[in-house]
Amino acid sequence: MPTAYAKHFKPKETPQSEPVREDQVKNSAGGFVWTVDGWTRLDRFLVLGTEGGTYYASEQKITRENAKSVVGLIKSDGERVVSRVTEISNVGRAYKNDAALFVLALCFAEGDAATKTAAKAALPKVARIGTHLFTFLEYANSLRGWGRSLKGAVAEWYDAQDADKLALQITKYKERNGWSHRDALRLAHPKTSDEAKNWLYRFAVGKVTDFADAPAFIAACESVKSANAKDAADYVRQYNLPREVLPTEVLTDPLVWEALLEKMPMTAMIRNLATMTRVGAIKPMAKWTAEVNTRLVDKERLTKGRIHPIQLLAALITYASGHGARGTNTWSPVQSVADALDRAFYLSFDAVEPTGKRIMLAVDVSGSMGMGTICGVPGLTPRHGAAAMALTVANSENNYAIYGFGTRFDPLNISPRQRLDDAMKNMNLPFQGTDCALPMLHAMKDKMEIDAFVVITDNETWAGKIHPKQALDQYRQRTGIPAKLVVVGMTASNFTIADPNDRGMLDVVGFSTDTPTVIADFIRE
Repeated sequence: MPTAYAKHFKPKETPQSEPVREDQVKNSAGGFVWTVDGWTRLDRFLVLGTEGGTYYASEQKITRENAKSVVGLIKSDGERVVSRVTEISNVGRAYKNDAALFVLALCFAEGDAATKTAAKAALPKVARIGTHLFTFLEYANSLRGWGRSLKGAVAEWYDAQDADKLALQITKYKERNGWSHRDALRLAHPKTSDEAKNWLYRFAVGKVTDFADAPAFIAACESVKSANAKDAADYVRQYNLPREVLPTEVLTDPLVWEALLEKMPMTAMIRNLATMTRVGAIKPMAKWTAEVNTRLVDKERLTKGRIHPIQLLAALITYASGHGARGTNTWSPVQSVADALDRAFYLSFDAVEPTGKRIMLAVDVSGSMGMGTICGVPGLTPRHGAAAMALTVANSENNYAIYGFGTRFDPLNISPRQRLDDAMKNMNLPFQGTDCALPMLHAMKDKMEIDAFVVITDNETWAGKIHPKQALDQYRQRTGIPAKLVVVGMTASNFTIADPNDRGMLDVVGFSTDTPTVIADFIRE
């Protein structure tokens, strides 16, 4: 018998524990992949955040790595960083605004004069409410403290508010993250000739003792503190008072919630669905239940309210469960509301034109995808998020198949015809290693004709005997199909299995609202 040298060396097959090219790097699991460029990594950070960390990297470690990458971008082109932050935040591509506020604070701390000028102009667009401002201030204060440009930016934030908006800001968002309007105003010292705004500034810092000249809205906020439920509901209707200014005792009465619902913003409505169900404002066949359902499936309202898919997915999972992730509150979910949340999830993504192509949706269900969270949402692991992302793509296509892979490759028992929370229950699968080459290898083995592989993963592949790139090359050669590979990144790492030199491969950020459209456009060309 000859020595089996050929068995140990196959020029077109390299174990993932070894590099296939010199430009590859080792991922956190020990496999070799490519790095995404700094701008792609910035997008991942802004959209996905780093809360909860990953299986292989702690939240602290991955946050530090992203911050260092952002600082490098600020040094090279800070104005472009500000522009990207503003775009992603303003359009609502990210579930949480915290990463955008952090990067903007970094621009003040690390940027040159032009970057700081751009960041100053961007602050009102990114910090749209008082909570955002206080979060930004906490980041800025911890990074470098208060310089002239930062003080000027905060002063302009207040000056940009008209009197009515300012009154709402200082009553609805009194304090967050250890900051209050009193703190911010004393440091920024905004100046104005508008007497109404000057009164509000004095009120915010605690210098008003006589409310005889108070604006009607502020007077109502003070009076409602001692009101009963019926009177509180009247105050809400007459002065459009927000929930935050109402006394806790009246928030158990459905009359108050019905009054709030009349003009309630979409974000607040979605956040309070469980509470309104628990107190009886939302119940089967009720008037306001039908109105809530109508609003939830209104694409224009979702877009205008910057409602992110993860917000709806998190709301659906929590609402349908009948109990909160924290605390002891319970409620009986209304079926139609849960169904409306499910429909709203798909509507919250940009409109997608079907590609008409043959698409394999491959969801990474390995052990690393079952740890950590997406955007800090309790119970929403990258594995669950990847399944939801696959269903989003499948929802707009006619010719697709959905599989799960780790070190095995199996059909996933999920469908966009299921409600999302039901589909998520099928994702509690045994932990395995990660081999991102399996989708292409399975397609070759079963002689499947695939135009595009959409692999949804954290890119922590390591277990395979062949690299995903090599498997795709082999598939193309054997079938004659110029198949494409779209890699949907589900964590804010700097890794990807997509070869940057292959025009038939694309790396995109999972759960950006434009992700399905970008995928479809790339597949369709």
